[in-house]
Amino acid sequence: MIELKDVKVVYGNFQAVKGVSFIVQNGEFFTLLGPSGCGKTSSLRAIAGFEKVSSGKIILNGKDIAPLAPEERDIGFVFQNYALFPSMTVHDNIAFGLKIRHVRKSEAEERIQKMAEMIGITEHLSKKISQISGGQQQRVAIARALITKPCLLLMDEPLSNLDAKLRISMRSEIKRIQQELGIVAIYVTHDQEEAMAISDRIAVFNNGLIEQIGTPQEVYRNPKTEFVAKFVGDINEISNMDVINTDSENKLTQRAYIRPEKVHLRALKDEVPENVVSFPAKIVEREFLGAATKILLNVNGTNIRSMSFYHGDLKNGQNVWAWFYPEDMTIL
Repeated sequence: MIELKDVKVVYGNFQAVKGVSFIVQNGEFFTLLGPSGCGKTSSLRAIAGFEKVSSGKIILNGKDIAPLAPEERDIGFVFQNYALFPSMTVHDNIAFGLKIRHVRKSEAEERIQKMAEMIGITEHLSKKISQISGGQQQRVAIARALITKPCLLLMDEPLSNLDAKLRISMRSEIKRIQQELGIVAIYVTHDQEEAMAISDRIAVFNNGLIEQIGTPQEVYRNPKTEFVAKFVGDINEISNMDVINTDSENKLTQRAYIRPEKVHLRALKDEVPENVVSFPAKIVEREFLGAATKILLNVNGTNIRSMSFYHGDLKNGQNVWAWFYPEDMTIL
């Protein structure tokens, strides 16, 4: 288990991390999610010992590791650019941590072979780093971080240099490896979809602080702040739509949001269910995605988005009826 207690990181006059606290349980995959410059990477590097903690504590298995040097923390780190040694073979890159720890050669070879098999790079062990693909390099970086059997694995946007298709397959591999080893993992990304796909829990960062911590489902379905609502996934703000403002008090003091996939469409008003929020709209644009169609609607001059699973023949410029269940709204 690792716990951050009111951790602050300051660079000169700039406070990058303004008092971050969270607990990650044993075996948990915990993601720090947020835009560039929000403090997530500084928090990760503070855990690793690469950034000095200005104040606060980092408790790893009951011990405050904040005063310790990086090599004293029993932590594996996967860098964004992998930081591999290009002149070395895959085998020697993985073996590097064992060598500096003076692990016996026979034991080291056994661990390297087992790790290579788990990661899926056995056939590449004799190759130079320059001879393997980006996805394979990423696997080598993970293997090197794990070979010393750390109690904590940190990953700083490890998929950012891969193409979209490879990112999807590799995030599944990372999750599989983490679950197989049962290791605590803290992962940094700015990609909301990636965070939701791979995490047990997510901490959403903004401006050096955590706005919300929760499971992917909790963060997506029940955002606690306006920033989280807008940053995690796509969402429509519908606060000014007359159909939901039944009194002036709500109109002035609350903000209302609805996810595009919760906005349903019908060609005729008679097809709309009872006891829902419904309103006329005009289709502005359509983007066919296969299983669904992404649709931009105009509602009295306000644009809102729908992810429609309606299989009727909808056209640009067509007048339709849009509707959603009141309980699907997020009110902040």
